[in-house]
Amino acid sequence: MARNTLMSTGARLVETVLFIENESLPLERIASLTGLSEREVEKALDEIADVYEERGHGLRLKENSDGSWEFAPCTDLYDMLRSTYGRKVDRRLTRAAMETLSIVAYSQPITRKEIDNIRGVASDSIVRLLREREYIKVVGRKDVQGHPCLYGTSRKFLFEFGLKSISDLPKLSSIDKLRFDKSEEDREEDGE
Repeated sequence: MARNTLMSTGARLVETVLFIENESLPLERIASLTGLSEREVEKALDEIADVYEERGHGLRLKENSDGSWEFAPCTDLYDMLRSTYGRKVDRRLTRAAMETLSIVAYSQPITRKEIDNIRGVASDSIVRLLREREYIKVVGRKDVQGHPCLYGTSRKFLFEFGLKSISDLPKLSSIDKLRFDKSEEDREEDGE
């Protein structure tokens, strides 16, 4: 391998941190973990992206809409990976779990009580199952009495459903929009 095709130490360090952390990281966090300046991290990210694209790797460096960075499968591989990692989720999750997952996806961030209001039944065990399977995660706390957990979807959810981002979800029908709007009215009445 020619010397000029090797990545710089900074790029190798950033690549390793992204691999070890195994989650999307903002620029500031990458700088903190590597000891590099934000400018050095930006240069390293550009270098990594170029090397991965140039050599035709199965992974690509991806910047998310919130400015965080992560490795993701190349989009041309999604169809081949879907049979192994994608549609299996449809068979493994019950209808109630799929319904709850849909509610979280379309309404995030959302509390468990808000999920219950939309579904009309308690969702404790389903929320726990979805968290255990890493389809949803706690993304914060709501600023109301008791500070309940706010849930959102995870990277695993996006990957297994073949989505690049939440904006790729199918649009809601007018009936579904009414159902979600009704739940927001209920939340306001509850003082949330």
